Amino acid sequence: MQSVVTLEVKPWDDETDLEALERSVRSVQQEGLVWGNSKLVAVGYGIKKLQITLVIEDELVSLDELQEKIAEFEDYVQSSDVAAMQSEFPPSKHNSRRYANATFPH
Repeated sequence: MQSVVTLEVKPWDDETDLEALERSVRSVQQEGLVWGNSKLVAVGYGIKKLQITLVIEDELVSLDELQEKIAEFEDYVQSSDVAAMQSEFPPSKHNSRRYANATFPH
């Protein structure tokens, strides 16, 4: 099965290079993981967080392990949280791309 996940990645402060943060997050590649659309969302005090959609094949990708890999970019990443998750999509490359680029309300 597949899950569509919205992950929120929080930077340290308003001086964090958010483009570098996103490049770092997207550099994490593994079988069963497809990165989708992203946007910056205001948190407050001039700080923005990265909100990024991804599709995972549940049997191949552990969200906990993915978040641990993202946390290794400690120059940019303060923390990450799963903001939304929708499961039970039958796996296929077509579905992975379509759902990864979808925008889900929060």
